[in-house]
Amino acid sequence: MAILGPLFALVGRFAGRVLNAALGWATILLFGKVPQEKQGTLLLVALGSIAWVLLVVGVIVPDVGTTLLAFVPVPDFIDENWVRLAMLAGALLLPIAIGIAGVRMVRKEDQPHGRGLIVAIARGYPFAFVLALTIVLLAGVALVRKGRSLYKKWEDAHVPVVVKPGGYDRVLDQLEDVLGKAGLDVERAPAPKILSAPPKLLDKVAGRSLGGLVPDRLMLLRSPALEVLVYPSDVGIQGTKDNVARARAAIADRLTHAPAYLTLTEEAERVEDQLAAVSSSEAPLEERQAALKKIDEALASLTVPFDEWETLYRERLQVERDVLAAAVGQTAGPPGAPGASNTAGARNGNRKPELERDGPSRAEQVVGLAGMALLAVYGVSLLLDRVLPGRRD
Repeated sequence: MAILGPLFALVGRFAGRVLNAALGWATILLFGKVPQEKQGTLLLVALGSIAWVLLVVGVIVPDVGTTLLAFVPVPDFIDENWVRLAMLAGALLLPIAIGIAGVRMVRKEDQPHGRGLIVAIARGYPFAFVLALTIVLLAGVALVRKGRSLYKKWEDAHVPVVVKPGGYDRVLDQLEDVLGKAGLDVERAPAPKILSAPPKLLDKVAGRSLGGLVPDRLMLLRSPALEVLVYPSDVGIQGTKDNVARARAAIADRLTHAPAYLTLTEEAERVEDQLAAVSSSEAPLEERQAALKKIDEALASLTVPFDEWETLYRERLQVERDVLAAAVGQTAGPPGAPGASNTAGARNGNRKPELERDGPSRAEQVVGLAGMALLAVYGVSLLLDRVLPGRRD
């Protein structure tokens, strides 16, 4: 029996890790991948909602409260009645803290003020209740999806794509287009009810202030070996290793001109707005290059996470590529992508590109003949070495 104690402790630790992972996956299924500075707050809101439900049940049903207290080590000098009063205070105050945290997670320009702020904080009570039930439900869904991914040997990836107001349908159209051009034929469909219904319920319960945390629409682009969930602030990709890599590359290269940000900080998004202005401008080439030079100066002193800086620099290079290609009447694109111009080909009339000529050029013929002659001389030399081994003496 002595061995059972450590065994139960090990199983408990493993179950705790699985539970934490499941809660993290559930929040991603519900909200998508949120900005780094909001992830901690969001996880605390989710855990706080679950804790609040447990506190309420513990206060209403004393036997449950006693069971909960058995899992919390309480020092001997603290009376159990005080602990119960603390549980009651937590049941009353925790939703207010959740409401405040939810309001602070919304963009400053969208945060309510005055009476609207009080109403938004008070909505923390129904929001906490529905969020707790939603998180528990989606935790089970997340475990099933992870099991399916392991069975199919699928991988997961996330690409930050913050859709601008009113741009969800356009982003969805462009995303479907770039995936198709990358050879990933997907069909559009609403996300499964188990994923789309909880956000809609939270949106109705929480109102627009807290409802900004959850998507009011959730669409799915899918094929037999790829699933792409399109959130307002994230694109979740799940599929085979090759398809996930191709999808990420296509989104990174060709979604630059969509009505969305590929970064998450306000400083980086301002630079993206400047790049979008250069891309859509019809000014002369010199003026657009001068604007890109100013953006380079801003990038040199920009204080953002390095991965966002790399994203901005990649976007800047893509914009310059497209601007230069447009200046010479070409369509820019990654090598081999549909619609990309063959820079080695001819630019005038119906002349065929270099790779489509009927035969090699005269220079190529001369080089080929010279190479064949050298190979022949080398072969004769080897033959003489075998036949006349002592000829060099």
